[in-house]
Amino acid sequence: MSKLKTIGITTGLSVSLLLAGCGSEEETKGNETANDTQNLGEALEYTITGIEPGAGLTGLAKDTLEAYENLKGWELQESSTAGMMGALDDAIKNNEPIIITGWGPHWMFSAYDLKFLEDSKGLLGGTEDIQTLARKGLEEDMPSAYTILDRFYWEPKDVEAVMYEAQEIPFEEAAKNWVEENPDKVKEWTDGVEKVDGQEIELVTTPWDTELASSNVMKEVLEAHGYKVTITPVDPAVMFQAIAAGEGDATVAPWLPTTHNAFYEKHKDDIVDLGENLTGTQNGFVVPAYMDIDSIEDLMPKE
Repeated sequence: MSKLKTIGITTGLSVSLLLAGCGSEEETKGNETANDTQNLGEALEYTITGIEPGAGLTGLAKDTLEAYENLKGWELQESSTAGMMGALDDAIKNNEPIIITGWGPHWMFSAYDLKFLEDSKGLLGGTEDIQTLARKGLEEDMPSAYTILDRFYWEPKDVEAVMYEAQEIPFEEAAKNWVEENPDKVKEWTDGVEKVDGQEIELVTTPWDTELASSNVMKEVLEAHGYKVTITPVDPAVMFQAIAAGEGDATVAPWLPTTHNAFYEKHKDDIVDLGENLTGTQNGFVVPAYMDIDSIEDLMPKE
C-alpha cells in the first residue's frame, strides 16, 4: 500500500533555546543558576523545550502547564525531536539549565545523566505501554504477519540498544544487528510461522526514535519471512486514522493509556488491539542530573 506516502511527517518548528544569563557566563555561573530554583525560571525565560506540535506528549505538557499553579507564566516552546535533542546537548556541554519534554525508553538516557521531575498530579502520564494495533481483516489477509505482530514483545533495554546504535548508523542497520544478536527473542515471535512469497505489508509509525526502532526491527523480522515491508512515518493522528481506514496494515507505535488515548478512543471500534509490545515507558519533564531540582512543584511562577 502507498496511500500514506504523500502525507509526510509533521516536523514542527525550528527550536531556539533562550537561556538568559547562562550562555555567555562561565561554567561556575551556569552551575549556580542550575541549582537556584528562584532564578531558574528567569534563566530559562520560563520556557520548557518541547517537540513536535502533533505529539501526544506536547498536548500533555500544555495541560500540565495549565494545571500547576506554580507554572503560571511558563510556556512550552514547540520544536522538533531533533531540535530538542540539540538544545539538550548544548545545555549539557555548557553545564547550563534546561527542562525538556522527554520520554523513556530513549537513547538520551544512555548518552546523558538525566532525571524525570516528579509529577505529583500525574498529568504527564506516568508509566505507559506501547501497543500493537492492526487493521480489521489483517488476520485473514496475512495470517503469518498477524501472528508475528501479535507475539511481538521486547524490553526497554532492547529498544534503547537499537536507538543508541542508530545514532551512528541507519536505523535499518541497527535493527538488523539487533535481530542477528537476539535469535532466541526473535524465535519467540516467529516459531512455527509459515513464510510467504513477496506479500506487501505497510507498517505505519510516528517519526520518533523509539517507534522507528521497533518498526525497523519488525520490518527485518517480517522480511525474513518473505514480506515486502514499507514503513510510513506520520503524525500520531494520521497513524490511527490510517489503521482504522485500512490504509495501513499495522502499527507498533501507540503509547497507551495516556499519550495517544484521545486518538485510540476515537478509532478503537475500527481497529484490532493486539496488546502491548513493550511495558514500562514514561513521559515527563526531564532535566540534567546536575540540576538541583526534583519536582515540577519546585519551579517558581513568573512574577
